[in-house]
Amino acid sequence: MPVRTAEYLEPDGRDTWRVFRIMAEFVEGFESLANIGPAVTIFGSARTKPDDPYYLAAEKTAALLAKAGFAVITGGGPGIMEAGNKGCFESGGVSIGCNITLPHEQDSNRYQKIALDFHYFYARKVMFVKYASAFLCFPGGYGTLDEFFETVTLIQTLKIEAFPIILFGKQYWSGLVKWIESTLQPNFIDGEDLSIFRIVDTPEEAVRLVRKGIKHPWWQPDDKKLRHIADAHELGHKAPLADPQASQSGEGTRYGRRAIRSTKRHIKSRGKPQQ
Repeated sequence: MPVRTAEYLEPDGRDTWRVFRIMAEFVEGFESLANIGPAVTIFGSARTKPDDPYYLAAEKTAALLAKAGFAVITGGGPGIMEAGNKGCFESGGVSIGCNITLPHEQDSNRYQKIALDFHYFYARKVMFVKYASAFLCFPGGYGTLDEFFETVTLIQTLKIEAFPIILFGKQYWSGLVKWIESTLQPNFIDGEDLSIFRIVDTPEEAVRLVRKGIKHPWWQPDDKKLRHIADAHELGHKAPLADPQASQSGEGTRYGRRAIRSTKRHIKSRGKPQQ
């Protein structure tokens, strides 16, 4: 592999061929998950032990989701991921694991009716989002926070519909929420953005909010113009690349407008979707 320096390097031809590996992961994911029906993605730590209250809560939540007719999608590993797959699997639901290959050896849990393996994190994340109608975030580390913030950002910037995002465990999440309220608001996010997600403490409440939030989304931007976009009225069907419906986009996100190259020395944000 060439050493990267400040000097110009000739393009590495292997990067071009890598596109086919990336494409293969998307194709396999799309073909495997296209017909799973309504689904909920569960995020959470791989380190959570089977006797941990959060593990037991995730298992029960997934069981209730399966009985309500939802498939469950997880990262396919141990901890909360295993709990989610286990609860769904043992309740007769469609249990899906989107596993990731890592440099160190790891185990994939056995409670998966559909098991996929990904080399690229970003291809895996598309599957988490594209096929889910709601998202449940249990306590976790960097990976869980990454998944939570990326999903919130997709909703905040109107790239996906306002699907319900539910954080499980007030004790765990309250510190982060207080930091968001005191540090990010109002300079870096709008006040309404704190309403994208809800916090619960019981499996029953989590499932209730999933069902309610899918039927009646609880978040929308305050700006009327942005609200029109969120409601899929503003863009209409002007062109294939301007369709507002997320379902018309292969990766499950809305198309948008290209950024306008400004001649000004400094530019400012026009609104939420640019954040």
